[in-house]
Amino acid sequence: MKYCSTCGDHVEQRIPQGDNRYRYVCVNCETIHYQNPRIVAGTVPVMDDQVLLCRRAIEPRYGFWTLPAGFMENSETTLEAAARETLEEALATVTMGDLYTVIHVPHIDQVHMFYRATLTSEDFGAGEESLETRLFALSDIPWDELSFPTVRRTLELFLEDHSKGRYTVHVEDIRYQMRK
Repeated sequence: MKYCSTCGDHVEQRIPQGDNRYRYVCVNCETIHYQNPRIVAGTVPVMDDQVLLCRRAIEPRYGFWTLPAGFMENSETTLEAAARETLEEALATVTMGDLYTVIHVPHIDQVHMFYRATLTSEDFGAGEESLETRLFALSDIPWDELSFPTVRRTLELFLEDHSKGRYTVHVEDIRYQMRK
């Protein structure tokens, strides 16, 4: 960040009075520009013993399979964001279920939240951000072609819980490991 979105003057990084972290602060109007993690909301949409996945038509990870998910917008709840993303990416309407996974990804300043969801019909397709969508039997999930660690982990947990016949909320972290 170089310029203040309030007055247009330059910003500098410093710890504002009463704070304990470096923030971008305008040198002119003293506006503090907070930068906070972004929330990714999505669903694990199922029908019978199948899960709906989308093949990404955008970067990052173009061509890889993912659960329908995306960044939450202002003025919506995480539940609304997850349902909207499922409709946008998979042209699918779902009955929303319980929160399923909350996965913190601090090295990219994101929190991923997935809800269990049930497809209301077999009417689905590829939205603008998807090349194709497909229902996969749980035994046929394309593990080597999944887009992100959060998607992989959510699906791993889903298979574990599905085999037990009970689903719980899972809260985990995925941290980047620096190689030496």
